[in-house]
This record gives sequence, C-alpha cells and structure tokens, in this order.
Amino acid sequence: MSEPAHESEPVRIPDHDLDDLVATVTRLVAESRKQGETLARLTDDQPSEDDSEPADPVHPESPASASAPAEANANDGPASVFILALGAKAYAEELAALTNWVHNLLLPVYGREITTGRPWCRQWQEHPEAVARLHALWLAWQQLTDVQAGLTGPSTWHRDHLDPALLQLRTPDGPFGACTTSAARPHHRLLASPEPAGV
Repeated sequence: MSEPAHESEPVRIPDHDLDDLVATVTRLVAESRKQGETLARLTDDQPSEDDSEPADPVHPESPASASAPAEANANDGPASVFILALGAKAYAEELAALTNWVHNLLLPVYGREITTGRPWCRQWQEHPEAVARLHALWLAWQQLTDVQAGLTGPSTWHRDHLDPALLQLRTPDGPFGACTTSAARPHHRLLASPEPAGV
C-alpha cells in the first residue's frame, strides 16, 4: 500500500498566521536587543576602586558602599538600575537615554502648558529630584508598556506612575518651583536643599 498523499505534501501556513509569526519574531528580537543594550549600558565600565577622586561629585559613594568589599562588586553588575545608584559613565549614558525619552515621548504627549500652578524647567537634568522621579517613571514605562505587562499595563502606568510623578514634579513647591512659570519667560534656578541633621 502506498502512503497517503497528504503526508508527503509540505505544510502550508496561512498568510495571516505567517504575518503574525513574523511580527512576533521581529518584536522578540527587538526586545532582546533592547535588553542587551540596557544591560551593556548599565554594566559598562564600573569605576575602579583605585581612582583617587570620586567618580561623580554629585553622586558620591555612601559610607556603606565605600566600606563594602571590592570583590562583592567585581562581577555582580550594578547593585541597582536606578539612575542615582550608577557610576559616572553609566549615569551619563542613562541620563542621555532618559533625556531622549522625556523629549521625544513624555513632553510631546504629556507636557501640558507651563503656568504658575504647573512650572517646568528646560534644564530639568540639573534637578536631582526631577532626574530621579523621571527615571523611575521611565523604568515603569518600559516595564508596563511591554507586551508581557498585558492589556492593562499602560493604564496602570498612567494611574500608578505618570499621574503621581507629574503632580510631584509640576507642583508650585516641587523641584521646578523656582523655574519657568511662563513659556514666554524661561527661567532656571536650583532650590537649596535642607542641611543634613547635625551639620
């Protein structure tokens, strides 16, 4: 007896399924590449322990991290992905990526009119609180707009991250309180930070 004809024919995938498969593979490759770039950026050139000056005077080492054994940090990668915990080079690279996101996505979509009740600063990168809050917002955006976050991810990002962050950043007593309150008159001034107790 001969084999049935249907077993020797090649498998045919419908075009609409093939398009979905191609899109899925393309998305996975892009995500993998993006994660690899982020990992490389965060682990690239951690400051060596024998540097005579601090890696970044704006972000000095805390006493706890300065006393930690050197071998604990040798191959573990960064202790945190949070921008304020990064070394000077990684901080600069992360700030450049954050600036790209803020200027090309956040401000065009969510950057409402500048008023006395909603100040903004074009030099936001010089405000440590703003950098910290915007970076946390960006990290949450990356996670919650990913396909794996599900269909409610973007809504969760808006509710739990975007709205509270913008309220804190753009309040009159927030980090931009002494900066631009009118788009026609740009202004930048850093507010003094409170002195640490016992100083």
